[in-house]
Amino acid sequence: MSKFRKTFLTASGSVLAILAATPVLAQQQTPDAVSEVVVTGIRASLQASVESKRNANAVIDVITAEDIGKFPDKNVVESLQRVPGVTIQREFGEGERISIRGSAPTLNRTLLNGHAVATADWFILDQFKASRSFNYLMLPSEIVGKVEVFKSATADIDEGGIGGTVNVHTRKPLDLAPLSVSGSLQAFHDEKSGNTDPTASAMLSWHNDAKTLGVLVGGIYDKRRIRRDGIEVLGYQPITNADGAITGLPAGQSALVPSLIGSSLFTQERERKGANFAIQFSPTDQLDVNLTGLYSRMNADNFNQNYMAWITNKVSGLSTPGSAFTVDRLENGTVTAGHFNAVGGQGVVFDAIDRLAHTNVRSIDLDSTWRPSGQWEFHGRIGYTDATGSTDLQPFWETAAASSVTYDLSNGLPKVSFGNINPATADDEMALGWASANTTVNKDDEFYTFVDGERFLDAGAFKAVKFGLKYTDHDRDVNQTYGQRRALLNATTGCGTHGCSLADVAGGLTPSDYLDGIKGAGVISSYLTADHKKIEAIYARLPAATKYDPNNPNVGGCIGLSNCDHFGPLESFTFNEKTFGGYVMGDLQGEGWRGNVGVRVVNTKIATGAWRVGVSAGTPGAINNPFGLMLATSAEKEYTDILPSANFAFDLSSDLVLRMAAGRVMARPDYAQMAGFTSLTEALLTGSGGNPHLDPYRANQYDATLEWYFAPQSILAVDLFYKDMSTYIVQGASIERLPLQVGSAADARVTNPANHCALQSAGLYTCDYSIGRPVNIAGGETKGVEVNFQMPIWNGFGVLANYTYSDASQQNGVPVPSNSKNIVNLSGYYENERFSARLSYNYRSKFFVDYDAERGFRQLWSDSIASLDASASVNLTDAISISLDAINLTDEKQTDFYDNDSNRPARIYKNGRMVFGGLRFKF
Repeated sequence: MSKFRKTFLTASGSVLAILAATPVLAQQQTPDAVSEVVVTGIRASLQASVESKRNANAVIDVITAEDIGKFPDKNVVESLQRVPGVTIQREFGEGERISIRGSAPTLNRTLLNGHAVATADWFILDQFKASRSFNYLMLPSEIVGKVEVFKSATADIDEGGIGGTVNVHTRKPLDLAPLSVSGSLQAFHDEKSGNTDPTASAMLSWHNDAKTLGVLVGGIYDKRRIRRDGIEVLGYQPITNADGAITGLPAGQSALVPSLIGSSLFTQERERKGANFAIQFSPTDQLDVNLTGLYSRMNADNFNQNYMAWITNKVSGLSTPGSAFTVDRLENGTVTAGHFNAVGGQGVVFDAIDRLAHTNVRSIDLDSTWRPSGQWEFHGRIGYTDATGSTDLQPFWETAAASSVTYDLSNGLPKVSFGNINPATADDEMALGWASANTTVNKDDEFYTFVDGERFLDAGAFKAVKFGLKYTDHDRDVNQTYGQRRALLNATTGCGTHGCSLADVAGGLTPSDYLDGIKGAGVISSYLTADHKKIEAIYARLPAATKYDPNNPNVGGCIGLSNCDHFGPLESFTFNEKTFGGYVMGDLQGEGWRGNVGVRVVNTKIATGAWRVGVSAGTPGAINNPFGLMLATSAEKEYTDILPSANFAFDLSSDLVLRMAAGRVMARPDYAQMAGFTSLTEALLTGSGGNPHLDPYRANQYDATLEWYFAPQSILAVDLFYKDMSTYIVQGASIERLPLQVGSAADARVTNPANHCALQSAGLYTCDYSIGRPVNIAGGETKGVEVNFQMPIWNGFGVLANYTYSDASQQNGVPVPSNSKNIVNLSGYYENERFSARLSYNYRSKFFVDYDAERGFRQLWSDSIASLDASASVNLTDAISISLDAINLTDEKQTDFYDNDSNRPARIYKNGRMVFGGLRFKF
């Protein structure tokens, strides 16, 4: 085996030049007769990944470009889920974000060639969250050469990842063939929607014979029309039988009832277009200059419909004479079955939310390396990146009707029936109760520059000293505009000659296979839908909206907010973050060992601005807004972190490596967590907001890893890890007085005395809201073990398997978000010169998602998630192959529940299977 490894290392002038897996090829070679066996495809990528891990000076896992191409994955994040300790969640069928070792996505850092890329989101809720977590939908896998997952810290890598740091390396033209053309033409099929759409990519790389100048350009086009079916319970609320009026609940006793129970239908058309380029200039061995750029845009129009039992409204209406609620079943403090009569409140509500949305990201970067001598190397970089995530318009159409309601949550499957409304036929009975056309813009940008130096030494164990400085200036802004369209709520002229209803926008019934795999007897699985084009047409017939003028508010469409666009002060904020830091690190090496020790120091300055609504008349600086007088607010925060780190690797034998690592790490709060805004869910009188005074997450972490490289393309590794968290950030809850806009004074939220609503002006009240804001709490710990195994088995067959156990806890007993105790990945592959195939299984046990601040501040949990994916390809020639990739073969569903209690279901989703097939080429 040692002779085999010696031969391989001698022949490693090419990263893909590796010896074959079978021992018969490991024959004796003389020093002057070095043989090289070139292997391509899956085995080559696995060997390249194994060797990168073997030679690293940190706890690291690596994926190569062939891995990304050969895995049954269509973006980088879905390949990352095969790495030990890494998990993802496919909210809409496609992986977007990662968790590493039980840490929430926001606690992990993603870098592109060593620096972060701006990111913004297409989905409205993510736009409000303004998270730091990178959205991998915007990173085409076609541009990637290698992905490194750092699980231990090194001083020369950017801070910000407590779970880990992912560094994505793009391809460079001087590393490729003199002329290389590659790409793919495929079709995408979504099982749920039944649609088939095109996807294509191409890359051209060239360099001159002297390898002093190279150019690379690439482009992608991807279209997907998708559908997600689901059942949702939007929170739970307490009820108390104060006067004995609730049958089946003892007088004075309290219990929880669901707030809204709905059957949701989500459809979306995703269209991605992207381009990238790289210009590499290396006139001498001493100088290398790279100019790279990336542009990616996704048009993400989506339409979400939800036919719901409005139990919140029925509970508020229990003060109406003649109203009644009967508890049919009470389990563990939850009314899991009950019925309301038709009196008091509206029992059914149908939301049709049309969102015209997009997101884009841009990056431009100039990177240079200068080696003035054999003892010195300098590296400098300057760049700019920005992103926009925008809901360009959100026509909202909400219809409702009075009805009796019966519900049953048996076996975690919510069932609903209405006594006065047939969901499949009711149209004009469902009167329009709310209409709006909001706009949300989320902008993210950063300027950065840094310089590194390295002095190579021959001073005992010290082989090099590295040092560097870095500066960043980052802005993240969220701007909300409320499009008030109350002219549509007129009971006689809203839609021309009559009041608006579902009849004016009605489409067909839900698809015939709607909720297949979820539904059971009693589930609303057929209802009259809305046509988003009809909704858009009604909004388009309105005159151009009046733009609200704080100095002259009562003009045109802003009179009575009949047709008015005005600034949304509650969700809007500005955020600026400047960091300045540096590091020094020593590379060490001795007989049979190597490593590094260093320290990184970084100073963070934050300035954030938001708005406070409802200030008193005469407050200096206050300006008018339909929500009441508002005042600009600001806050600042500054802190400095000292982050030492150490990594050591000991070669216990030619094939056995022991690693030890320790370091201090930190992660900054999300942008929205530190902004002083407040986002409201008016239907439930709940909301969430930020806290400008938060401290970051901080932890000390330790690793001990034993790695056995027992054969080519093979590894058996065991990694013990421990994180001592000094602080966590969780959602805290409080009651705040905030505005509520209603169409009628008879609204059950206003008439419910428990909400303490007070009239401010026509249609505007202030009420008690339950608001969640993040707070720092005492820390906790995460401890666990990773076991990683891979090897070729026989005659082209091979296996990859890993298991992670992660036990995370906080001192106050609150569960740690995103931590699954058990994670399993298993992949089997077969490959010969003509054919290759993979079958990959991924499993993660249940985990705490977070507090659902907008749904009654309850703990939201996700049930265990499993996925079986497959891919196969046939090489028609050396340059052309056909491929077939399938995601979610077993059609798994995603199930969430509240309070770690199966009696309180939250949502059940099905995304269906996704299949790609087509042609790949490389010349």
